[in-house]
Amino acid sequence: MSTGKIANGRGKIALLMGLLVAGLLCGVVLAVCVGKYPVTPKESLRILINATFQQPIEASDMTINVVLGLRIPRILASVFVGAALSVAGAAYQGIFQNPLVSPDFLGVSSGACVGAALAILMSLTTVFISLFAFIGGILAFMLTISLPALLRNRSNTVLVLAGIIVGSALSSLLGFIKYTADPDTQLASITYWTMGSFAYVSLRDLAFLIPLLLVPMTILVLMAWWIDVLSMGEEEARTLGADVTKMRGIVILCSTLLTAGSVCIAGTISWVGLIVPHFARMVVGSGNRRLIPFAALLGGLFMLLVDTLTRVIGVSEMPVSIMTGVLGSFFFYWLIWRQRDRIR
Repeated sequence: MSTGKIANGRGKIALLMGLLVAGLLCGVVLAVCVGKYPVTPKESLRILINATFQQPIEASDMTINVVLGLRIPRILASVFVGAALSVAGAAYQGIFQNPLVSPDFLGVSSGACVGAALAILMSLTTVFISLFAFIGGILAFMLTISLPALLRNRSNTVLVLAGIIVGSALSSLLGFIKYTADPDTQLASITYWTMGSFAYVSLRDLAFLIPLLLVPMTILVLMAWWIDVLSMGEEEARTLGADVTKMRGIVILCSTLLTAGSVCIAGTISWVGLIVPHFARMVVGSGNRRLIPFAALLGGLFMLLVDTLTRVIGVSEMPVSIMTGVLGSFFFYWLIWRQRDRIR
């Protein structure tokens, strides 16, 4: 490939990334302003600037609380969760060489749901619900990776099958917890939590959880070249000097932390980690050094717009997974229709 074509390709990627960043900033402004309590862009910008530099804010207490207490936390949460799920999905799809792999395939989401449901069953506070969800996701991951060791077969296929087994068992356990929960209070809370929502996110929660997402995301961005190597297959990766077991373990651990952290912030959010990497791959190609950063920005923008739409589309707020499920189904139908002649 000539130097000119490489430069043009890099210029195109840089332009697309710049457009995504601009779109994300516009989406943030839109999300701050719209809702049941509208705020003008000028007023919201003044509140944000004054709050950042700790200056007196000339606005009503209601407006300040809506902007800083309600909308900014959920905007930050939706952007970081969308980015985290998209990066985890892209990394999983790369190392497992399977475009249908999603962040919850190792049973992490099911484990997090069980942990959160147990916390709700014990009438614990929101902080403990998030903590139990994170611990449940990590325990589910540990159980999944222990099964291939017990079977003495650490292949990707056995790991995927172990994830299916653990996820199915935990889903059954979640069903039992729902059956024993108080139908007037606890059952409704469990059901709503498992459908995904950013309504109860606070800045205090994000102060702990955002670093938890940033660290594994940064590691996966830095390991993008090795993920490309692993996607070639184990034999080729070893030929290029990769420690396949170690590299794959790091990628899986980072992706699991991203998934568990996302679920403990917002509950179960379907499709994002599956469809966003697909769309990003169609735009920038399969090279993970381009794909992972692009998927992070695209996932953050997608999740921000979806969350904003769920707040304004009806009289009451819609769970996020309903909207992502509808959009994801349409996207996959379009993808199959577009590639119908190549599917055998």
